[in-house]
Amino acid sequence: MPLVSFTDERFDVNLSILFTELPLLERPAAAAAAGFDAVELWWPWVDDPAPAQAELDALRSALEAAGTRLVGLNFYAGRLPGPDRGALSIPGVESERFRANVPVAAEFAASLGCTALNALYGNRVDGVAPAEQDQLALENLVFAARAASQVGADLLIEALNAPESPQYPLVSAESAVEVVGRVNDTTGLDNARFLLDLYHLAVNGEDLPSVIKRFASRTGHVQIADTPGRGAPGTGSLPLAELLAQLRAAGYTGWTGLEYKPSTDGSAASFGWRG
Repeated sequence: MPLVSFTDERFDVNLSILFTELPLLERPAAAAAAGFDAVELWWPWVDDPAPAQAELDALRSALEAAGTRLVGLNFYAGRLPGPDRGALSIPGVESERFRANVPVAAEFAASLGCTALNALYGNRVDGVAPAEQDQLALENLVFAARAASQVGADLLIEALNAPESPQYPLVSAESAVEVVGRVNDTTGLDNARFLLDLYHLAVNGEDLPSVIKRFASRTGHVQIADTPGRGAPGTGSLPLAELLAQLRAAGYTGWTGLEYKPSTDGSAASFGWRG
């Protein structure tokens, strides 16, 4: 079906799902060659919350050399992509890894002018009471929000979709926004924000215009993919141009992250929808 024009949008490319056919340090230049000057990343070192400074410096240099601005970064979230959906609510080693990563990620983001840090909540764990996990999550999110505030950044909290993430407890816009509120109430900083991912919310069957109307003012970042399939705009049935226009009309002025699977012809061939 014909697409409504994506006007007045600021798109960034998620380099953890697009251009992954290339080594990490080559992806910023590839995004720039495809016409983008902004990117975002999941935490690139899935097994290491605190990599060697040389690795951090190399990625920073690659981003700067390509002229790509980093506009979003995940805190350590375990094996992503993979079975994990975050670490901060998981008692023991994973929670400790998250806390060890917070100052590292915040400092790295600050060095590149990145002001959005996403903290994935984590799956439910067998044998651990949900209330215990939620209390740990709040403590760790408060810790992360304070670290983000110190570098002028927002803390993002995201809802995922239940079919793909059945053990993840935040599978509605309302559940994620409730956590945002608890963090802000605890810190008094008001720098926790909702990460509104239209793909995840659509898979959950949410009324997207209603979500936008209710929560645009509390949204710190937006991500998109079409559904079904998590492909580029136009490969599925979501009216993404219209939804993004509604977000703009509701006052959202931030970036929109392209977090979709690349075309079978490769990542560079995945942006024809832009016209």
